[in-house]
Amino acid sequence: MKAEIIAVGSELLTPDRLDTNSLFLTEELNKLGIEVVRKTIVGDNRELLAEAFRDALDRVPLIIASGGLGPTEDDLTRETAAELLGRKLVLNDAILRYIEGRFRQLGREMPAVNVRQAMVPEGAEVLENPRGSAPGLWLEDKGRFIALLPGPPRELKPMYHEQVLPRLERRSSGIRMFHRELRVAGMGESAVEQRIKPIYTRYSDVNTTILAAPGEIQIHLRLWTDDAAHAQKTLDEIVQGFELALTDRIFSQDGSSLDEVVARILTMNSATISTAESCTGGLLAQRLTSIAGSSSYFLGGLVCYSNDLKTAWANVPSEIIQSKGAVSSEVAIALADGIRRSSGSTLGVGITGVAGPGGGSEEKPVGTVHIALSHAGGVKERGVRFPGDREAIRWHASQLGLDMVRIHFLYNGGEPPARGSKRS
Repeated sequence: MKAEIIAVGSELLTPDRLDTNSLFLTEELNKLGIEVVRKTIVGDNRELLAEAFRDALDRVPLIIASGGLGPTEDDLTRETAAELLGRKLVLNDAILRYIEGRFRQLGREMPAVNVRQAMVPEGAEVLENPRGSAPGLWLEDKGRFIALLPGPPRELKPMYHEQVLPRLERRSSGIRMFHRELRVAGMGESAVEQRIKPIYTRYSDVNTTILAAPGEIQIHLRLWTDDAAHAQKTLDEIVQGFELALTDRIFSQDGSSLDEVVARILTMNSATISTAESCTGGLLAQRLTSIAGSSSYFLGGLVCYSNDLKTAWANVPSEIIQSKGAVSSEVAIALADGIRRSSGSTLGVGITGVAGPGGGSEEKPVGTVHIALSHAGGVKERGVRFPGDREAIRWHASQLGLDMVRIHFLYNGGEPPARGSKRS
């Protein structure tokens, strides 16, 4: 089955409000094997709303709309749907009594305008809404299905799970979407595409999407079928091919972030870590501590912008700073080594660089970053130049710092993180 989602509300066409309902509904529909082929956002305009519903009814058998079920004159969803289906709106006494009861509980008199919420298209099934005053509606017409849901997510989500989902499950064809999400670090989108294209193009029934995200590339594999065994076998084959093509660049096969992957690695290896950061301003420490239970592996971190504090707090020799400069491989190594020794952690990470927008030079332009990882057996250092603005450079630097930790355990006998797969 194919579906369209219509989000109703002029506020969704401003920069002040995001349409998160469509994301939720897409994920839930995909779990049932229902493919969302189009999403539309429509303002509170009767003609445009009617056009959106009319076109969707011509294309797909299922429409789910959110919003526009309130009591005011600009809430037009129920009226528009009724008019398109040629059905009259009739007063539902049960809904009216429910709405009146809600107002009595609040010690208020119900405004006359709220009667509009009790008007129901003929033949519609009412979807009760104990969390709000606007009931939802389920309509069927010539083999087509329309679900009208309230806009507030705290009302829409439980209504979907409790009342729409059972109706859709009864009509499910058995086809499901099987999904894998791989994440790649240290490579650009075009480089990833070049390596894996010869693999995924051999599987015409699998939809492959490559997305660029800050500091990583995401690869999504989607297969629609009612044959679970075939889906798992096919996706396993593709992933195995990607592993050969991308080697150690794949850091996650279940959609986990690099923060989560590194947290698992540190925990499984009973390792601890500390940080000494300059240009990232504590971002690496923030990411390391964003995971619950991080106190088991993160001992602490320093943010030492000034040269004096690099020496006082992280024991970076002042002569190294004077001779090599604060942004240098030598200082990054000294930061990593200094914080590891002073904290007693298994690993120490040092970061120094030019995040911009000013402060760069011909020798060390904006985006120049040095990152070092210190451990008992030595130090690994990387000098790179990242593109983008200040925020992007800082994020890329923290991402590389985390990836260096991952690679350290990958090639130094550490316990690898658990690798899972989202299969449907």
